[in-house]
Amino acid sequence: MIPRYARPEMVNIWEPETRFSIWLDIETHAMDAMADLGIVPAEAAKAVREKGAFDVNRIDEIEREVKHDVIAFLTSLAEHVGEEARFVHQGMTSSDVLDTCFNVQLTRASDILLADLDALLAALKTRAMEHKMTPCIGRSHGIHAEPTTFGLKLAQAYAEFERCKTRLLAAREEIAVCAISGAVGTFANIDPAVEAHVAKAMGLSVEPISTQVIPRDRHAMFFATLGVIASTMERLAVEIRHLQRTEVLEAEEYFSPGQKGSSAMPHKRNPVLTENLTGLARLVRGMALPAMENVALWHERDISHSSVERMIGPDATITLDFALARLTGVVEKLVVYPDRMQKNLDLLGGLVHSQRVLLALTQAGTSREDAYRIVQQNAMPVWRGEGQFLEFLKADKEVTLSDEELEALFNLDYHFKHVDDIFARVFD
Repeated sequence: MIPRYARPEMVNIWEPETRFSIWLDIETHAMDAMADLGIVPAEAAKAVREKGAFDVNRIDEIEREVKHDVIAFLTSLAEHVGEEARFVHQGMTSSDVLDTCFNVQLTRASDILLADLDALLAALKTRAMEHKMTPCIGRSHGIHAEPTTFGLKLAQAYAEFERCKTRLLAAREEIAVCAISGAVGTFANIDPAVEAHVAKAMGLSVEPISTQVIPRDRHAMFFATLGVIASTMERLAVEIRHLQRTEVLEAEEYFSPGQKGSSAMPHKRNPVLTENLTGLARLVRGMALPAMENVALWHERDISHSSVERMIGPDATITLDFALARLTGVVEKLVVYPDRMQKNLDLLGGLVHSQRVLLALTQAGTSREDAYRIVQQNAMPVWRGEGQFLEFLKADKEVTLSDEELEALFNLDYHFKHVDDIFARVFD
């Protein structure tokens, strides 16, 4: 991933130094287990643990010749360990190292992403509580519908991201598995106890049945989960982008001192952060499909998945980590305009209360069909800007409600009587 959209902690997980360190840990733990089983000399396991090291540049140099990354690593390792290195990798195959390492990296990445989600959830909760009863218009199809609160908008986002966290926890558990089962996964040349030892040492579970590779349905679910998180992220970003439109302007991204919005128009304050989040969400979602296509490998193993995972592993996790952190900052600093929300609520001359009038007419004895017709025929002039809804209703002889009854139907607080109940569902 390019540095512009990357944060150091997540990037570090995917650095060659980290990857080879994990490989060394896997080989070292495997040798310890094999020494305990009497498969390799204890002195050899001790030598690997004490002298085991590698040189990234040397590995790259060797790989250019041998065209095999694991062999290049083992050769570099042997140059540091010496004669005892002949016992390294006994009965193992490359995928034992590669797949176990990849899952360690994804597990570590998950922990960072879970922390990101916790920070975002905290920010959303704080702002939701702040604007719990801040009235604003709800929209369906982009058109004014009925009143809601800005706090409810943020509470909805909180609930959705909480589900994302639950999904990521499940995806982390599913991906945190180890396979040290040898060629085609039969344990013919390695004891299953070695796998169990390595898994425990690396903080993983044992893959129940591997076919030289860990089945890629696990990875497909992991990257699909990242895609869903990205989609949820985009949903909130798009909401903020819409609210920042000049004609709406109910909320906007924080505009810092010295910030510039346009190279041509000095007045511009653009929603650049949330637009950026929409773009990054597309990238993360785009990496889910190749992960799904990796599931169907040939027989016990092929490497068609390898090139895909070398790219989507780092890119998806680094991108999502950056994006979640950016969204958290947007939420924390979001500028909210309650007065503009109220102005927009009043924009349609009271039409937002049309359903209340409809229901009250039916309760008073008017058929639903007639009530709908009466309400609509009084609403359309208001839609055209010809007056106030309440006044049209009061003047309509077909309306069977008193002026006092009609006025009571235009009380904004009516719409918020269950906000506390909804918040209790979300946050308690």
